[in-house]
Amino acid sequence: MIFHLSRCQHAIWSYASLMCLLLTAPIFSGCEKMRDIVAPTQVTTSEACTNATRVLNVGFYAYFSPVSYSADEDPNADGFNTHQGYEADLLTALEAMEGAGLAFSRTAIAEWPGIWLKSAEPEYDMIGGGITILESRTQDATGTPLVVFTSGHVKFRQSLLVRAEDAERLATHAVLTSDVRVGVLAGTTGEARLLELTGIADANGFLAAGTRLETVQGPVTADGTAVYKITAAESSPNLDGRQHIFPPAENMPQVIYLGDEIGEAELLEALAEGSVDAIARGEVGNREASHASDGTFVVTALDEHVEYGGFTFALENAELAACIDEKINYLTDNRNIGYAEWLRDPSIFMNRAAMWNATQE
Repeated sequence: MIFHLSRCQHAIWSYASLMCLLLTAPIFSGCEKMRDIVAPTQVTTSEACTNATRVLNVGFYAYFSPVSYSADEDPNADGFNTHQGYEADLLTALEAMEGAGLAFSRTAIAEWPGIWLKSAEPEYDMIGGGITILESRTQDATGTPLVVFTSGHVKFRQSLLVRAEDAERLATHAVLTSDVRVGVLAGTTGEARLLELTGIADANGFLAAGTRLETVQGPVTADGTAVYKITAAESSPNLDGRQHIFPPAENMPQVIYLGDEIGEAELLEALAEGSVDAIARGEVGNREASHASDGTFVVTALDEHVEYGGFTFALENAELAACIDEKINYLTDNRNIGYAEWLRDPSIFMNRAAMWNATQE
């Protein structure tokens, strides 16, 4: 029997229990400054883990190669909704696991900001795309909890991607100066960590007094208060449509915003043509871009803090999220299999699914 998932109100109690565990588990020791990262947990619920096949509507970010991306970056193309990359293969292996009762109808999403909350909308059951797990991303702008994350299945560290000839000059965040232009995609942990590591923002995301921004609404100057705030989950309304940050001190870089329409491909184009000097984003994407460039680009300034990416589900579907978590943890061998292992052997998740199936006979 195949049916589409219905949102079960009785799961709210389980969500509260799940969030209690998520927020108190003492892990992620490398992420002290990423204070709202959600720790993973496992919850098994028989009702959510039914053998009846459910077709889940999955939204995935279209432009995060190699983790999650569309076969064709043109939203009007037939291949736009064809999911590729690390997370695509993980979901395909989930579908192949006997007894899991899972099937996915996948839809590409072009816009990044707030994508994690779309699993609370009627048209989606599950959202992915290399989304870093942050407690702040489970809530809307009013602080109301809307979604829950699965535990992390892909590890990230932030970094800089630079032209090879600039590798020594731009080796760390500490050496960036006001004549250096760093490209970012708004609303990402790449943006948030760059701002914090360079002192443009504090650990709460409050921009330093004197920071000037160009936005589509006009120029603004931060005064050091919460009125001028940028985090990986949200930003102050007066900073929406930000295009350029001019730092308040010479030992901080300029920040250039690109990628609203075609994602991080626009950042790579800008780096190649010289309109930015570096790209601030996760190590996985930067390593892939460096490899694809045949050494034209190199990765520098690796962040010491670790992040994990997960999928989101509506709050009332926390039981289902926990059930899927179990299967993901099996496919990743409790995080012993990650991006590097998948890169060496893209069939690794399907091989794990075959091992699972052998135990079901």
